[in-house]
Amino acid sequence: MTVRGPVVGTESSVGSSRHRTREPRVTVVIPALNEARNLAQVLPSLPPVHEVIVVDGYSPDDTHRTVRRVLPTARLICQTRYGKGNALVCGFAAATGDVIVMFDADGSADPTEIPRFVAALRDGADFAKGSRTRPGGGSDDLTRLRDLGNRGLTFLTNLLFRTRYSDLCYGYNAFWADVLPHLRLPEPDPPGTAVWGDGFEIETVLNCRVAAARLAVREVPSHERRRIHGVSNLHAVRDGVRVLRTILAEWRWRRSAAGQGDRSYQLAG
Repeated sequence: MTVRGPVVGTESSVGSSRHRTREPRVTVVIPALNEARNLAQVLPSLPPVHEVIVVDGYSPDDTHRTVRRVLPTARLICQTRYGKGNALVCGFAAATGDVIVMFDADGSADPTEIPRFVAALRDGADFAKGSRTRPGGGSDDLTRLRDLGNRGLTFLTNLLFRTRYSDLCYGYNAFWADVLPHLRLPEPDPPGTAVWGDGFEIETVLNCRVAAARLAVREVPSHERRRIHGVSNLHAVRDGVRVLRTILAEWRWRRSAAGQGDRSYQLAG
């Protein structure tokens, strides 16, 4: 499969195609907090991949036993602090695949789309970003208020970071593992007080730093499903403000780093 979606970041790949295999090993990282009932349906639906890593956020439910029962081959690890961001970076650090796929535990992500993301990476992208607004994408869960907020935040990010994202607030993404050092994500250790990037702001942090690092980004049409069980912790206004603050903080950091000549942050190719 070849994906020739729109390029929405600077086309200056930081990875060398000579060192990237055409048949990458894929790691799926799934952060989970009290998602046992959803995992019972999500894990068996995944396509065959190199590894599945479920990162547990100290769930008091049956998460551990569910993972062991429905997908014994999955690697089950516990995050070191709290928050989705910390769970993801713990999964990233543990991954042994060439490609990492970010996948939600609630059933909203369609596992049949994983090959599309991998194909976009094989086609030359450093980062494959899911988009619900591209032709072929959509959402069963996006309210009008959230959609309006997403459009505004996407516009602001594109203005400040000179990108062409179409769907900022969507967390279904994949990337080559070799780009991780360029993104300066928080270290999973040591345990203790939460740090910047440990919470739900992680997805916006990723998008901003992918742009700042001038990675080659391609958007992949994706259809968001409704979560299978339970209620989302997402709050449109509260989390919208959080995303706005994250965009502005990352922009200020980028300007400060550029002013100090920090080329390791800019990564100009």
